[in-house]
Amino acid sequence: MKTNSTQQEILLMTGTSFSSRQLSIIGDEGKQKNLSEKEQLEEACWNGMLQYMLPEICEQPAGNKKLYLWQIREAASFIEIDLGELPEEKEKYFSIDPYLFMPLKLLS
Repeated sequence: MKTNSTQQEILLMTGTSFSSRQLSIIGDEGKQKNLSEKEQLEEACWNGMLQYMLPEICEQPAGNKKLYLWQIREAASFIEIDLGELPEEKEKYFSIDPYLFMPLKLLS
């Protein structure tokens, strides 16, 4: 019997005013790192800043289930963030990632 678990996808579009604001990322040596816009967003997410950048999206799901950041994938104009209770493969048909669902739509 398959159990249901909560998964959430977030696409952060790059090249926008949201993504271009300066994120101060300090390295281990205490110096500011020179990272690209995508790298800054990615590092901020891995460092737990996602809930501060997007508090309305990162609210606790029903049942107080904790969602963990499992993967960040870089695409041409966005970064995709995969959150979930468990590291499971997502169903491509229900994904918001255009690289995943568009080939299925074309076959329909």
